[in-house]
Amino acid sequence: MSDPNGLIQPGRPAPGFTLASTPDGRQTGPEQFRGRPVVLAFYPADWSPVCGDQMSLYQAATPVFDSYQAVVLGISVDSIWSHRAFAQSQGIEFPLLADFEPKGEVARAYGAYTSEGVAARALVVLDPSGTVAWSYLSPSDVNPGADGIFDALERIAADRKVMAG
Repeated sequence: MSDPNGLIQPGRPAPGFTLASTPDGRQTGPEQFRGRPVVLAFYPADWSPVCGDQMSLYQAATPVFDSYQAVVLGISVDSIWSHRAFAQSQGIEFPLLADFEPKGEVARAYGAYTSEGVAARALVVLDPSGTVAWSYLSPSDVNPGADGIFDALERIAADRKVMAG
C-alpha cells in the first residue's frame, strides 16, 4: 500500500516482493535481507544518462553501504536482459531487479510508478525489520545522489546502538 498522494512514507511496512535480478535471473527481494538495511533505488530506465550516473555512483559507494551492512537493489521496468547488459557496461555489481511483468507492479506498490509507464526516480530505505525508514522522490532528470541515503542509514545505525544499550 502506498500513500495515495505518492511515494510510500516512513513508518509504513514495506510491501514484500521478489523480482528476477542480475546477474543470474534469481528471484530477489528485500525479505531476503531482513536484519540489514535495504536501499531500494527505483529508476526510470537502463541506458539513460542520469540512470547510468546514479547507479554508477551507488556502485562506487559500495564501501560506504558495506560499512552500514546495507544492501542496494536497483529497480526499473526494464527486462532482465537489458539489466544484464546495462550492469555489465556500467560495472554495476549490486542486483538490478526487473519490475517487468506485470510491468511496474512493485513500483506501483511503493507509489513510485509514473504515467509514462516507467518507475519514478525514487529512493526508499528500509530498516532491518522491513519498515520504511526514509523515502525520497527526485525529479526524473536529477540524480538524487547518496547523501539522503547515508543520512537515513546513519539514523538506523544510531537507533540500533541505542536499542543495543
